[in-house]
Amino acid sequence: MVYDVIVVGGGAAGMTAALYAQRNGKKALVIEKAGFGGQITHSPKVENYPGTLSMSGNEFADKMLEQILAQGAEIEFETVSGVQDGGAVKTVLTEEGSSFEGKTVILATGVKHRMLGLEGEDELVGEGISFCAVCDGDFYKGKKVCMAGGGNSALQEAILLSDKCEEVIMLQDLPVFTGEASLQKILFSRPNVKAFTEVKITGLLTENGELRGVEILEKDGASRKIQCDGLFVAIGLIPENEAFADLADLNSFGYFDSDEQCLTKTPGIFIAGDCRSKNVRQLTTAVADGATAALAACRYINALQ
Repeated sequence: MVYDVIVVGGGAAGMTAALYAQRNGKKALVIEKAGFGGQITHSPKVENYPGTLSMSGNEFADKMLEQILAQGAEIEFETVSGVQDGGAVKTVLTEEGSSFEGKTVILATGVKHRMLGLEGEDELVGEGISFCAVCDGDFYKGKKVCMAGGGNSALQEAILLSDKCEEVIMLQDLPVFTGEASLQKILFSRPNVKAFTEVKITGLLTENGELRGVEILEKDGASRKIQCDGLFVAIGLIPENEAFADLADLNSFGYFDSDEQCLTKTPGIFIAGDCRSKNVRQLTTAVADGATAALAACRYINALQ
């Protein structure tokens, strides 16, 4: 069959796109390679989503999946390897050897956080290791946290954390912090902020499965253990958009070079979510993109009829 909308990616943006497509009388297929929900599933609590006092990221993902299935959307667990533009019909190819045809395609491929590459790190994500101070900072009120990173994102996150936490310890592997001087001035003027440069985080200290600190290697080769209640990691995001570069322009960082209209250079191909070039990557901006892209896809289909 030829779907009206094929959504590549089952995160918040992708599932919102499917919801809006179905609500507009279009048949949607969502293709997801891992698990539905995307990055939000790493958050044990979400308390900044309008209309909801508190929920877990997994709860949000489960409810969204239930909602789009109830609306009639179809899902496939496969890894998309590319999209062929046939004009009125696009063909989505997967690594598993499948192909799916659609009148439009919404690329909601998301991003993944760059990790430290430490033993046991994956198991502690959402259980002591976090990536978003806005999302998770309140869980560490009055506690001691470490921040891995030294760019603008790390500094901005640390400023937010320093308003809540007893102590914020910055861990930068370079000789200097690379973020803007104005951000450094704000952060390092605060008495509850300490900084280490030219250090490498070499291990995670745990007790009963919970994070209790980090082990770092200093420039002189000395090893030091730092006790903390949480570790925030801000060492970059990794988009995975190269397979679609012939359909949608990428910026120098590998993100889709598309604005809030979620359009691309290829008619019938749209972008949604964190994979898009943007200044703010939050749950609310992801679902907004999903709605925008789906409505644009519906208008495109209607114009063809």
